[in-house]
Amino acid sequence: MKIFNIIFILYFLACAALQYNDPDPYVWIPIYLYAAFLCYQAFQKKYIRGLYYIGLAIYAVYAAFLFFDETGVINWIKRHQAENILQDTLATKPWIEETREFLGLLIIIAVLLINMWALGKNGSKKKKKKK
Repeated sequence: MKIFNIIFILYFLACAALQYNDPDPYVWIPIYLYAAFLCYQAFQKKYIRGLYYIGLAIYAVYAAFLFFDETGVINWIKRHQAENILQDTLATKPWIEETREFLGLLIIIAVLLINMWALGKNGSKKKKKKK
């Protein structure tokens, strides 16, 4: 799990750094930095369950918003036939940006759930060994 977390620490830090030219960097830089922080904590084998719950709740609520928003993922699928999201983002195509943001949140959520599972599993093994 150490390599997994090193990869995602670097990935989330890079994502945070790339947000400087985003229309809403004040939202996305903290999102990615918090995910990097939790991965760093996991790398250090520190697991504070409450921090994961807070992060997952925020990420899930925001992902749901981006999914159902009028220019969100559903709009991208239904009205724009799931067009290529790798093309340049134009102000006239906000559904592409919102879909990308949604997918970024899914990556974060998946990484945090994997860490919660792995750290919770390791924590329960440590408790069993002590008994």
